[in-house]
Amino acid sequence: MKQDKEFPEKKYYGPTDEINGYKVRPGEYLRNGAFVVDGGVNFTVHSYGAKSCSICLFHRTEDEPFAVIPFPDSYRIGNTYSMIIFDINPYEFEYAYQFDGEYNLQKGLLFDKNKYILDPYARAVTGQSVWGSKGSQKERFYKARVVEDNYDWGDFHQPNLEFKDMIIYEMHVRGFTMDESSGVTYKGTFAGIKEKIPYLLELGVNAVELMPIFEFDEMEDVREVDGEKLYNYWGYSPVCFFAPNTAYAAALEYNREGNELRDLVRELNSNGIEVILDVVFNHTAEGNEMGPCFSFKGIDNNIYYMLTPDGKYYNFSGCGNVMNCNHPIVQQFILDCLRYWVISYRVDGFRFDLAAIMGRNEDGSPMSKPPLLQSLAFDPILGKVKLIAEAWDAGGLYQVGSFPAWNRWAEWNGRYRDDMRCFLKGDYNMAQTAINRIVGSLDLYSPEKRGENASVNFLNCHDGFTLYDMYAYNQKHNEKNGWNNTDGSDDNNSWNCGAEGETDAPEILTLRNRLRKNAFAVLMCSRGSAMFLAGDEFCNTQFGNNNAYCQDNQISWLDWTRKDTYQEMFEFCKFMIAFRKAHPILRGKTLPAVCGFPDISVHNKNAWNSACYGDTRTIGVMFAGRNKDDTEDDIVFIAINAFWEDQDIELPNLPLGKEWKVEINTSFTHTVGVDYQSLTRWQGEKHITMGERSVVIARVITK
Repeated sequence: MKQDKEFPEKKYYGPTDEINGYKVRPGEYLRNGAFVVDGGVNFTVHSYGAKSCSICLFHRTEDEPFAVIPFPDSYRIGNTYSMIIFDINPYEFEYAYQFDGEYNLQKGLLFDKNKYILDPYARAVTGQSVWGSKGSQKERFYKARVVEDNYDWGDFHQPNLEFKDMIIYEMHVRGFTMDESSGVTYKGTFAGIKEKIPYLLELGVNAVELMPIFEFDEMEDVREVDGEKLYNYWGYSPVCFFAPNTAYAAALEYNREGNELRDLVRELNSNGIEVILDVVFNHTAEGNEMGPCFSFKGIDNNIYYMLTPDGKYYNFSGCGNVMNCNHPIVQQFILDCLRYWVISYRVDGFRFDLAAIMGRNEDGSPMSKPPLLQSLAFDPILGKVKLIAEAWDAGGLYQVGSFPAWNRWAEWNGRYRDDMRCFLKGDYNMAQTAINRIVGSLDLYSPEKRGENASVNFLNCHDGFTLYDMYAYNQKHNEKNGWNNTDGSDDNNSWNCGAEGETDAPEILTLRNRLRKNAFAVLMCSRGSAMFLAGDEFCNTQFGNNNAYCQDNQISWLDWTRKDTYQEMFEFCKFMIAFRKAHPILRGKTLPAVCGFPDISVHNKNAWNSACYGDTRTIGVMFAGRNKDDTEDDIVFIAINAFWEDQDIELPNLPLGKEWKVEINTSFTHTVGVDYQSLTRWQGEKHITMGERSVVIARVITK
């Protein structure tokens, strides 16, 4: 293949040694991984327990090395091996390491001088570029490529959105555009997302959260169920933390790995859209004692993983192993990794999968002040990025509302999801809890300690039902996953509205449509940042599968034809996103309202009556304030009737010259320019008859 540039002119650093025919000398010990230097390549790697280490060089695509070069003892300082190898062209080889040392299962030592070990700091992993293609080697191992980071960011500026202003769109890189209906040229890739930026701008979101893009192996545990190949599709099983998944690149980038992702970040940011990466530091693809050994296991197994006293693996992740995040060496590794993505890829934030694990001690016990979480909170390089925790793990540690934060960490608010789902479908004794969630979950996040930067509100995400399925299924339908429908959550707080799955019954379809609009409207009117799942805006379905982790097919791919089929929902979502943006009072506290209304007030069917009882299913929340430089108060009233009959609701009296204008009423079909004011059933100037299971949103205007 023709290269973009010539190999750098040789310029030796000083006296060299010769090993196996190669000129070498000690390297740059403070720079991790492999990188190009004048005349050669520098390799730096660390191991606390190894007795020796060698570099293995491979021709591309080959599984046997053409050269094995051991590090001389004099090239080791402390536990760091570093060596420059001269006269090798980084464009022409792949590499791995071999570590020799003690093999003792009870001590958690797994050194094997015959195993090829992937560089943990590798910027690119080989053999992964073609999705669904299995390598030729009998035993799973991975090689790395040397990558030069010379991307020109030019006059680059990040949006630096306020946390509360974010409207986050969670997506799977491949699933977003893989279906033929996406209409893009580069399906299932970073470039495919870039082609869809005009769509994201039309929708109005200002942040995308990309499901795992660190290198993972979709062929891990590949299997076949009912004639359909099932893959590690979601990617929550990292192989390498510094390398973007090469299968998500439209082109073979070789030693310019990651430029397609950088192009995407740059283009999104230039359009005011931030990029958040969903990162997995709770476990790796090496699994438990039955899993492969290709990276950390072969370097320092008893440091990188939490081990039981007999050398087995704790499993708070549910995936076989747990990273020992608060060991100083692992802390440093994670910090190095996140800094790299911020510096080299300019990402705007991170969502940490099963983040409660990151607060566990080396024996698995929860820590009150986890050093890793604290160091990430105060790191200067990470000073402006968003840090979002999934504040629970598979070991039963649930920290929503109590995650160690230092006023920096936010949380996926799982309580918002669960409580609002229950209230919106009419469950008993949920009114006060729903109010708490809408006004910012102040019962969970103290304003004094957490401010307005704590809660990521969501009703749907990759893990669980889509918004469409939430009102189409009472039960999960994961049979196609091959586990007899035993996988996935049984606690979905969903409602099929009277028929399981697809139906032609007009009254059920009408009810489902109204409930979907209710849910999205309330989400957009809740304080905190808002997040929803890609495709929910046009009723994408996973056919009742609430754990589609292995489904690389129409179950998980967005069906863009549904945008035409469910055009009303799409236009409704666009309107609600724009409405949220237009009214800062919905997102957080502003200046006090001149009219004297409080920032937040709670109402039931009667204005200013905030009493809630077990059977209360009709509530009102009013936000009032004044935006900087505005001459009028910004006052919005959200009324929710989760009852199955019409209900009358009273709006608050207004100052002279002011009146209520209904902006949304989900009892009626949404069309562009629809006059909800005249459609709504008014009983005088401040009494409204709300339809069964509906949402009305009104704002104050001047007569």
